[in-house]
Amino acid sequence: MAKGEGAESGSAAGLLPTGILQAGERPAKVKKEPKKKQQLSICNKLCYAVGGAPYQVTGCALGFFLQIYLLDVAQKDEGVVFCLFPFQVDPFPASIILFVGRAWDAFTDPLVGFCISKSSWTRLGRLMPWIIFSTPLAIIAYFLIWFVPDFPQVQPLWYLLFYCLFETLVTCFHVPYSALTMFISTEQSERDSATAYRMTVEVLGTVLGTAIQGQIVGQADTPCLQDPNGSAVASDSANRTQSTTSLRDTQNAYLLAAGVIASIYVICAVILTLGVREQREPYETQQAEPISFFRGLRLVMSHGPYIKLIAGFLFTSLAFMLVEGNFALFCTYTLGFRNEFQNLLLAIMLSATFTIPVWQWFLTRFGKKTAVYVGISSAVPFLILVALMESNLIVTYVVAVAAGISVAAAFLLPWSMLPDVIDDFHLKQPHSHGTEPIFFSFYVFFTKFASGVSLGISTLSLDFAGYQTRGCSQPARVRFTLKMLVTMAPIVLILLGLLLFKLYPIDEEKRRQNKKALQALRDEASSSGCSDTDSTELASIL
Repeated sequence: MAKGEGAESGSAAGLLPTGILQAGERPAKVKKEPKKKQQLSICNKLCYAVGGAPYQVTGCALGFFLQIYLLDVAQKDEGVVFCLFPFQVDPFPASIILFVGRAWDAFTDPLVGFCISKSSWTRLGRLMPWIIFSTPLAIIAYFLIWFVPDFPQVQPLWYLLFYCLFETLVTCFHVPYSALTMFISTEQSERDSATAYRMTVEVLGTVLGTAIQGQIVGQADTPCLQDPNGSAVASDSANRTQSTTSLRDTQNAYLLAAGVIASIYVICAVILTLGVREQREPYETQQAEPISFFRGLRLVMSHGPYIKLIAGFLFTSLAFMLVEGNFALFCTYTLGFRNEFQNLLLAIMLSATFTIPVWQWFLTRFGKKTAVYVGISSAVPFLILVALMESNLIVTYVVAVAAGISVAAAFLLPWSMLPDVIDDFHLKQPHSHGTEPIFFSFYVFFTKFASGVSLGISTLSLDFAGYQTRGCSQPARVRFTLKMLVTMAPIVLILLGLLLFKLYPIDEEKRRQNKKALQALRDEASSSGCSDTDSTELASIL
């Protein structure tokens, strides 16, 4: 009883003016202990990082292999007596599938961001339910992308439907996962460290996606048609049977790879769900409800550092997506390494994986803007070398390993810099909470839209150049077009992106200032929360 009375007296004393109290009743000043830094364990960071693998594993498989799958594999062998593989996806409908699928994917990002911003906090958090419930539907849609339907006349519609459906569902996973960065810790250093873990795992995810898809599919012998001006196309019954069997084996290999990747998707989602807990900002809990989506969107899109950041990465992302989308065809037809392109992809991604920690150290030591200039621009000399050199396998492997260094920077830096922009926004708009999904969803929107544009333009360019579906070789114009798409176009886009980064205002000094200001805001919010509690106790006494 005495203990309760003492506690109530202390509360009242902390709120009533000291002049009202007797001298003996005045409270002693309590020295505030410094707030402990919020540390994340290695286990927490690893569980968070593993959640980035599903998006990268599936995205890598689709980015590198969907185009060549639609052009050379997605065919039905009915009617082989009359014509060799009559039902196929030609370059023009393939370009429509790729562009519309990516454009739809880009559109769903702000839509999902809007829905998340309207979501309430649950026992699992505000973001986790989206991740949990989208996973089983996403893996079904992903598997059906790589399935050749029995009604070949509507194949383009089939692939467009399930491609768009999967991209919608994976967006319901990836947007809340990306926004989760802001809710695992309030410390900049901890978020940067967790982001480095995440980027390492995501690059490993691309390695895994490349290895699984490339090695499984590479074991199957995809049949090709000889140039009619050269060797005659096989027309006898035996050759048709052999080619049909080979095509079926290749299609089964794509289905097997899809099944393995879908299993990895589920495992990673389970680890993320069990190993990560969302945390709310102290000052956010005091606000009754978040601002409306459209008001938040206006505020976000008027935030200068955000616009400059996404503009710079829009061009650099487009550059790397052009390389990604055309790399398999470039290796197959321009360099002549039909059976080596999956190994070259592995060399790039393994190199990127091992250099992620190096870039994390570099941006900590020299700053993020410097890391952008050095990391992204390091790809330019190697792209020039690829454009100028003759087909040489050893030199190509050397260039692939060196290019992986720049790919690592392109993976790490955007996601490391975006939380700094959000911190800067919170300082300028301290009463605008719940905008994190808008920041992340629209950043992903612009990068995905750029990806759709790159794939659509690439496939249309190949169509105009005279691409021969499932040809063992391609005309000189097609080979030249592939070289331009993989080398010169990315170089121009990288240089434009780096020029835009000159306008980005958040340097290391600005980051330190924002960190101190945010900590002061959190301390003030915590003190205000304590005062509210004391006011409640005082009211009960009176």
